[in-house]
Amino acid sequence: MLSLNRKITVIAISALLSSCTSFPNSGPSYRSIDGEASIKVSTEGRKVGIDYVLIDIEKSMLGYFETETVSSLKDGFGGGRGGPPSIPLGIGDTIEVSIFEAQAGGLFIPSDAGSRPGNYITLPPQSIDSAGNLSVPYAGRIHAAGRPKEQVEREIEDLLANRAIEPQVVITVTASRSSQVAVLGDVNEPQKVEITAGGERVLDVISTAGGISSPGVETYVTLQRNGRTATVSYEKLSNTPAENIYLAPNDTVFVDRERRTYLAFGASGLNGRFDFEESNLSLGEALAKAGGLLDSRADPAQVALYRSVDRKILEKMGINTSQFTSSSIPVIFRANLRDPSAFFATQKFAMQDKDLLYVSNSDSVELIKVLDIANAVTSSASGMSSDAVATRDAIEELAD
Repeated sequence: MLSLNRKITVIAISALLSSCTSFPNSGPSYRSIDGEASIKVSTEGRKVGIDYVLIDIEKSMLGYFETETVSSLKDGFGGGRGGPPSIPLGIGDTIEVSIFEAQAGGLFIPSDAGSRPGNYITLPPQSIDSAGNLSVPYAGRIHAAGRPKEQVEREIEDLLANRAIEPQVVITVTASRSSQVAVLGDVNEPQKVEITAGGERVLDVISTAGGISSPGVETYVTLQRNGRTATVSYEKLSNTPAENIYLAPNDTVFVDRERRTYLAFGASGLNGRFDFEESNLSLGEALAKAGGLLDSRADPAQVALYRSVDRKILEKMGINTSQFTSSSIPVIFRANLRDPSAFFATQKFAMQDKDLLYVSNSDSVELIKVLDIANAVTSSASGMSSDAVATRDAIEELAD
């Protein structure tokens, strides 16, 4: 037979469990959400199903992650070396066509021309039309858009050769509409910049647009060209001459400030989103910025960093990535801060934008939670037992 206290304890626990739905809540319980769903899509054990690689942070792998991984304009488009690209004629360009003849008496220079500065004429300015053509008397309409002006000059000379005396043609672009680059975003004076045969590089047009209006460490430069896109950090663009590539007509340069942040969860001193601010962060600095590890909760051996890593980096490390199909692979980096030397490693491991930092609870904390719940239930049952005795005594006194 169970004693009175044990009976009351069992009844109290049952009552507490059965009446959980009556406790104050800010919304529906997870049981209600799960039970009242019309259609439920789930997996066994409610697993997310994302495969990942687990890498322990140690000496041999630090070389791959000491600096932040950034993309490249040079790798995306080339052009870091060599001369500027040729600039062809284009629709909307305003040009002047000058025609020289070897002597007077030809097609354009009359024999009674008298004294004149030279045996040539300059046709009135004209714009290359929407079909890409220009017009020259006695030569007709000539397709010019997308062609070097030297090539168009030779064609006009050939068309006039049977009429003019040893004609020579010079085309001068007086106003260019087709060889412009749009500079947009976080610059002081967004505008279209005309590029010339001398060649303008990315930093040249950003300077023409008044320079960047955001902190350089948080600024990224994106180049769009013929449906292709590449992005580089402004710091790398400024410090690496090969990244400062030549621009081509109709390029778009977009300057964007991107706040670099990381998330911290678990048994760290502070949880939330943190800014890199105006510096690069190491893992050690990120932990300190998030308040370090809580002595009463954290397991120093289980500090995890979540990140998507380029497949090529993992392959260089000798990791078999054949089971992954994407070029970006989920990776969890794990640091064991019970090892004193691990603190040196955390100072060399570079944080990246949108990293997620998680500090696990120690096993003892989970045990304490269970014991606290058991203690609370037992205390409630004991209190109920005392109340029952007091009630019984009061009833007996009234009966007397």
